[in-house]
Amino acid sequence: MIKEFTKGLFKENPIFVIALGLCPTLATSTMVINALGMGAGVIFVLVCSNIFISLLKNFIPDNVRIPAYIVVIASFVTIVQMVMEAYAPALYAALGVFVPLIVVNCIILGRAEAFANKNKVLPSILDGLGMGIGFTLALTLIALIREVLGSGTITLPGCVITVPVISIAPIRVIAFPAGALLVLGLLKAFFQYKEGRK
Repeated sequence: MIKEFTKGLFKENPIFVIALGLCPTLATSTMVINALGMGAGVIFVLVCSNIFISLLKNFIPDNVRIPAYIVVIASFVTIVQMVMEAYAPALYAALGVFVPLIVVNCIILGRAEAFANKNKVLPSILDGLGMGIGFTLALTLIALIREVLGSGTITLPGCVITVPVISIAPIRVIAFPAGALLVLGLLKAFFQYKEGRK
């Protein structure tokens, strides 16, 4: 059971290993708070949709399997969207269109098809939780590097920490979309190198 949880953290990390969900990763990793907000939304949708799909797998006909998954996922994304808009409007505005686009996130649909559709509820919960936390950790790491190097700050809920040395002369390109690709590529190469040395 523990293997189902830990595989999403390291061995099958959605961003650094499987390379899924890269669109929201590149777009929302400008600040740590954005990464944490997106990660929390993805974890909620992953776990809830995995539960429902695992429970309903024997009742969904094969010819409408994918549309049925999208309806289930869209229901939970709507909940995330409404809660975020009501209780964290600044975060909702910062994440913009990427909150509703969680519906078509490859990680969520992929886990529904590859795992929840074939397994019982508890392993599906652990799979969704592990994949979601793995996504959040990877997204937060990218956002931390980009925010620190690109603007010399770390934005957390309720506070902004200034990194004195870097805030004087930040590397602005890291905060731009090209910087997101650069940081993601370097981190992916680093993790592949570490995996190859084991």
